[in-house]
Amino acid sequence: MAIMVGVGRAADLGVLIRQGDALQRAQDLTTVVLDKTGTLTEGTPTLLHSQVVVEQAQEFAQALAQRSEHPLARALAKALPGSTFEPREFTSITGSGVQGDFDGQLVRLGNQAWLEAQGVDCTQFKETAQRWGSEGCSLVWLADHSQALGLFALNDAIRQDSQAAIERLHQAGLKLVLLSGDHELAVKSVCDRLSIDSYRAGLKPEDKLAEIRKLQAQGEVVAMVGDGINDAPALAQADVGYAMGGGTDIAIESADVVLMQNSLHSVANAIQLSRATVRNIKQNLFGAFIYNTLAIPVAAGVLYPFIGVLLNPMIAGAAMALSSVTVVANARRLRTLRLD
Repeated sequence: MAIMVGVGRAADLGVLIRQGDALQRAQDLTTVVLDKTGTLTEGTPTLLHSQVVVEQAQEFAQALAQRSEHPLARALAKALPGSTFEPREFTSITGSGVQGDFDGQLVRLGNQAWLEAQGVDCTQFKETAQRWGSEGCSLVWLADHSQALGLFALNDAIRQDSQAAIERLHQAGLKLVLLSGDHELAVKSVCDRLSIDSYRAGLKPEDKLAEIRKLQAQGEVVAMVGDGINDAPALAQADVGYAMGGGTDIAIESADVVLMQNSLHSVANAIQLSRATVRNIKQNLFGAFIYNTLAIPVAAGVLYPFIGVLLNPMIAGAAMALSSVTVVANARRLRTLRLD
């Protein structure tokens, strides 16, 4: 009864429980792991700065970006002028970037770590990257097979309610960890501004999954909050996965709970409601058992040899009915639960 009412109350708050036991598991959480883009931030980056060394760089970037589903790539494609270039053998590397062949010239668009791992020389833009990165910008690099051709800095504003939601989660006694595929300067900037306990930057999907498993091996009960394709493995591995309703289909499918309001307050609401529901279950169990604990010995005649008292069957029936009424009435209190 308590779980049924709790799930209904969660739906009223825009929290859709996809897995029945997620509501109960959430009350044991000790750590909440957060994605950055689209979770703590609005997920609608805008292009602030760009620097290129070849005339066709912006056309290369636009041609590749418009074929990617990553939020940064979509924002870049929207901000750059249209391109007439058509890449051949277009490839998307999850957590790294995209690449294509332009009439025999290999061009890549993605993060610095991936490009350097492919042998690309990025030194020409490193000072610029340091300066833009210190502003909290996310950086997208353009390169051919050997050297960087351009650098783009995008800013994704932090959600207005993220700070208040983080404070609620801290007040609930939860440790917060930020895991992101973005570069370290941008991740650290967000982490410092929101007072998040710790962070890891430059992570691929498999790295996020490994971090979740590492926390679980340390005895933590972990929630994961994310919205992108990169978050899907971590959402599935976490003890409770929360997907933003505006996120990708695969993220929603991998999660236990869907947050329709795209706000971290929904995570805090879900956890508070979970704790109240489990508390309600314990109260209901106590209320149901106390009647039986007191009445069954009397009905069995324990008091009859001493004071001649037996429990009238009608009273016993009334007591059983009253226990059911108590359970239902107590469970319904969840409908009017006031959240912080």
